[in-house]
Amino acid sequence: MPSNDLLHRFLFDDCDIRGEIVTLSDSYREVLSHNPQVPAIHRLLGEFLAAVGLLSSTLKFEGKIILQARGDGPLSTIMAECNHHNNLRGIVRTNPVAELSDDLAQHGTLQQLLGNGVLVITIEPQRSENFGGKIERHQGIVPMDADTLAGCLEHYFQQSEQLATRLWFAADQNTATGFLIQALPQQLITNTEDNRDKWETIIALADTIKADELLQLDHSTVLYRLFNEQPLRLFEPKALRFACSCSRERSANALLTIGKEEVEELLMEKGSIDIDCQFCNQHYHFAADEVRQLLGGDVLH
Repeated sequence: MPSNDLLHRFLFDDCDIRGEIVTLSDSYREVLSHNPQVPAIHRLLGEFLAAVGLLSSTLKFEGKIILQARGDGPLSTIMAECNHHNNLRGIVRTNPVAELSDDLAQHGTLQQLLGNGVLVITIEPQRSENFGGKIERHQGIVPMDADTLAGCLEHYFQQSEQLATRLWFAADQNTATGFLIQALPQQLITNTEDNRDKWETIIALADTIKADELLQLDHSTVLYRLFNEQPLRLFEPKALRFACSCSRERSANALLTIGKEEVEELLMEKGSIDIDCQFCNQHYHFAADEVRQLLGGDVLH
């Protein structure tokens, strides 16, 4: 059985190479339940969720990492995020004017589904004491110049981090998995040629992994099959889960940012205001008196 909703980090003891492997099951199915879509879009959403699960290990502070792509194809938006509590959530939005053929619905790739687009990685601290408590974001924009998410992210790591990185993803209707191998700064092996030979050996072994193995086997079994002759250290796993950060308080704060004129128009039209969370479908209802109180009593007496 796969390692349900777990992320394992591992390290090769005789060289400067690290790795991660993640499997999402319950959390992935929960996200899918809020995003009814065709199989190809579900699989891509699974890859995005697995990717932020892998990338979340880089968070050294309270905050979240967000992976988002927008395009002009049948799929207009796809987004996944993971925070320092190991909570995952994701969302997809389709383009109502772009045709999604039966073939694309079943087998569409990243570029086919999104068309001309861009991939953005955002690291967002919860707060920064160095900037007066304001949230400071770091964003990396990645051209979608590869046909797969793995290829785009590999280019990102090479360009922004200058670290050789390989990624593998697999997803079906029940499970999403991600597998990462990354070179570290040279310490154990200082000879460049020897270091390169070791990297090529590890990658050649990792490239033998099959999607079915990633989806069906537990992490220990996968790593043993690939690297049983390599000195590998496996660390304690990190558990991931689906959770949404929405709340009634956050929804009320969102009303404060809309502006009184817009709120007045909504109240005149409907008599109350309803806010639905796009990630978990939670519904928040605000009666007119409650809205007036939130805005200081100046709205529609």
